[in-house]
Amino acid sequence: MRRIVRRIVGLALVFAGWGLLQAGDWTQFRGPGGSGISAEKELPTHWSKSEGLRWSVELPGRGLSNPVLAAGKVYVTACSGYRQRRLHVLCFEEKTGKKLWERQFTATGSTACHPVTNMAAPTPVTDGKAVYALFATGDLAALDAQGNLLWYRSLVGDYPEITNQVGMASSPVLAKGVLCIPMDNVGDAFLAGLDAATGQNLWKHKRKAQLNWVTPVTFPLGERTAVLFQASDLAEALDVQTGKVIWSFASPGLSTIPSPTYAEGVLYLTSGRGAVLAVKPQPDGKSEELFKAENVLAGYPSPVVYQGKLYGLTDVAVTCTDLKSGTELWKQRVEGKFSASPIIADGKLYAINEKGRGFVLDIRGDKPKILAKNDLDDKIQATPAVANGAIYLRSDNKLYCVGK
Repeated sequence: MRRIVRRIVGLALVFAGWGLLQAGDWTQFRGPGGSGISAEKELPTHWSKSEGLRWSVELPGRGLSNPVLAAGKVYVTACSGYRQRRLHVLCFEEKTGKKLWERQFTATGSTACHPVTNMAAPTPVTDGKAVYALFATGDLAALDAQGNLLWYRSLVGDYPEITNQVGMASSPVLAKGVLCIPMDNVGDAFLAGLDAATGQNLWKHKRKAQLNWVTPVTFPLGERTAVLFQASDLAEALDVQTGKVIWSFASPGLSTIPSPTYAEGVLYLTSGRGAVLAVKPQPDGKSEELFKAENVLAGYPSPVVYQGKLYGLTDVAVTCTDLKSGTELWKQRVEGKFSASPIIADGKLYAINEKGRGFVLDIRGDKPKILAKNDLDDKIQATPAVANGAIYLRSDNKLYCVGK
């Protein structure tokens, strides 16, 4: 395998990281299990540029990636320089915002993309001891918590037919020591499971060439751990350890931007025209279709399932759907436009629009109540992260920690 760099020292520590995770950590895109839900209590509801911030730090370049947190550290990626060819991985101290280290790489793949996105669009993933950063260039770096390089892959170097002139944004996920890499593109499209300790392929699954920005989600299926990859007309669940397809669901018009979610045995697949399709996968490969909720999403945000209800975000409203019947319960108008997905914690829904205005809704009753409208007056497209009593917001130029 070409263009792979390995380091033996410290590899055993990667697996030791599983024991370092704290209950409040936010380790991947949309947090625990990709759910968008935090178990945190008494999170802040009010903040602005002048109050309610624990700290804020400047970032060296653009990025749509969410911050991820584990073991007292905040990790985030960025891109800068001529045609975004400089790739950054940064680590900050969670309590103070002090920069602990920064590592830079030069892009090996194409940096062509739509102006709305950039090369630091995928969100990194961490297991508490190492952080795995994928960039839209196909560059993939694994670093330990001290910033030492564990291994590096140029996926475009290994698979030269990878191409996406619009820009890639799907984020990797980690399960049972396997780093799952989504590489849907119009060239050499595939899904891969990499050994998190070495970066070597454990399996590789060929896909139809297509543009896709959906992030995979892991879930239990019988006695196995499955990783679900959704594309425009097919959702496939692969065994994380073997890469074999163990469940699939074909449906025309599945979304290629909002990501699906999983809760209590049910997959909530995002579909065209802002719909969400609830499907119960069976270990024998069969499916039970429960309902299809229309017009609950728009554009980029992904849905959240919380306490028997499905929450979505359109350009102008927060939507709430009953999980038993699939019927709409309410819509609450809010000011868009939204790129970031909503998150929920302690009965409150947080939605951040592209202007940096954060809406906090109390969703514990039959009708929602807007608790706050918080302005940072900064362009925010990345989904918030939540950990240990604080909310982390990322703009093109800054990383904010909202908390006492």
